[in-house]
Amino acid sequence: MDQTAPTLVDPSVSQLVRDLPKVELHVHLEGSMPAETLFELAGRHRVEGVPGTLEELRSWYAFTDFPHFVEVYLASVHTLREEADFALLASVVAERLSAQNVRYAEVHVSLYAHLMRGVPAKVVFDGIERARMDAEREHGIQLRWIPDFPADFGVESAERTVEAVLRDGPQSVVGFGVGGVESPLGPYAEVFGRARAAGLASLPHAGEHGGPVRVLEALDVLGAERIGHGIDVMKDPALVERLVAAQVPVDVSPTSNICTRAVDRIEEHPLPAMLDAGLLVTLNSDDPTMFGSDLSGEYGIAHDMVGSEGLVRLARNGVEASYLGVARRRELLAEIDSVAARYGIAVS
Repeated sequence: MDQTAPTLVDPSVSQLVRDLPKVELHVHLEGSMPAETLFELAGRHRVEGVPGTLEELRSWYAFTDFPHFVEVYLASVHTLREEADFALLASVVAERLSAQNVRYAEVHVSLYAHLMRGVPAKVVFDGIERARMDAEREHGIQLRWIPDFPADFGVESAERTVEAVLRDGPQSVVGFGVGGVESPLGPYAEVFGRARAAGLASLPHAGEHGGPVRVLEALDVLGAERIGHGIDVMKDPALVERLVAAQVPVDVSPTSNICTRAVDRIEEHPLPAMLDAGLLVTLNSDDPTMFGSDLSGEYGIAHDMVGSEGLVRLARNGVEASYLGVARRRELLAEIDSVAARYGIAVS
């Protein structure tokens, strides 16, 4: 399968995307590792199975199918071993986000993937925290963390992850998540209960491949405050009504959905219908370097589906759905509205 490469042909669209202040709420730290960073870390730790030249590595990085994605993702994870490795990756990710006028991001961290390899949580958190503070000082971007575990790895993985987060997690951890292959979420009720009792938001992946039932479980079993992916909600009108009434945000990543075959063609993506239904949809890149996109690219793709007013709405939704403080949310919303006015775009 070819990558879905974002293209911004119309200069005015490109300028609008550039000028809009953005937040990103569904992006994975490890899935954001550029080929150059993987090459550097693989060389540093002499990781086997990674192409030996940067040119070969860039070609290997190009998405072909989901098994290939998993192969590259795991290779990326295995290059992260020391605090400095995590600091380097988080620094690169922050710089790339900032270059797209992203002001704030809530970044998923595949914590269990590191714990299972014997990397202590403190090493992970110390590294990414160092980069977070440097990035805020140097680029003005704010980062927050969402540690997660894979649903298909069972309760032990969930328990180890939440224990590590509650023991070593810094104040910048805003939520707790579950990803991986969509599986029944009932076994994880107690684990998410512990996370929520500690003040962490419940931010699970649900409803990309697993159907509306996974979203219902996320809401009813895990107390989800936001749904990652969630495009399958459109198969259940009653669920849509519930989400609209409660204004539960749904984090959508169009390029990711195409790459993972959750949606066959971009023309069939439910994003416009989700907005029309009144859902609080946010726009995100998921695993940007591995899917050949980034948040600016997603905005360009979304423009073809929902137009300029839709882009402004998505930008505002991202701010509204974030865990930014009230004052900062107001500032960003006002700035988005100012950009919209400059482009003659009505804000609904």
